[in-house]
Amino acid sequence: MATVGAPILNLRFRFAIAAFLLAGTAILLHLLDYEVVLPGKPLHSFPYQLGNLQGSDIPISQEELDILGQGEFLLRDYADPADKNPDVNLFIAYFPSQRAGDTIHSPKHCLPGNGWWWSDRPRILVSLPGHKSFPASRAIIGKDDERELVIYWYWAHDRAVASEVAAKYHLVRDSIRLHRSDGSLFRVITPIEPNETEAAAQQRSLSFANNIGPLMNQYVPQ
Repeated sequence: MATVGAPILNLRFRFAIAAFLLAGTAILLHLLDYEVVLPGKPLHSFPYQLGNLQGSDIPISQEELDILGQGEFLLRDYADPADKNPDVNLFIAYFPSQRAGDTIHSPKHCLPGNGWWWSDRPRILVSLPGHKSFPASRAIIGKDDERELVIYWYWAHDRAVASEVAAKYHLVRDSIRLHRSDGSLFRVITPIEPNETEAAAQQRSLSFANNIGPLMNQYVPQ
């Protein structure tokens, strides 16, 4: 039988691993002799119209920006003008350089809190137009009677990975091979309606993500 302290220990272990990776990555990037930074489209120019959904920006507070670090960020709700389906929320974090120590935060560290809980689900294989299929992480978050589906992946140099650990590995590898430390996180969230299945919410998120696929390399250089 699991003890009450087991989830806490597991969470502490996860934070310790993340902190170790961040520290090691920051030291290595600092030691590199030079860095290549390629231009991409600014995130504020990301289309407001995706499929039949219309986007509206959600302000990010200065306090949140200070936590996120020196990058570009987009937080936007996409809604059906006909009000037929629940909204889909898109968050993109892009760092042209992670050499100074500002690196991408895992949603596992950012979303839980203020009464919200997090429950991992098995990873899924995502197929977006113009790209090879890739693994993405998936979770359910909730508070009181609310539940939301979260799908996210780390994207850099036309490559997607599902985990923060894999993203840090490729960050170090690309820094050595390519002298590049840029990278991004794409996160899609949609509510799970009271009479809706997780599978239905997932299909809505993936249908929305199909519109993102052709745009990713425009905003995150290959």
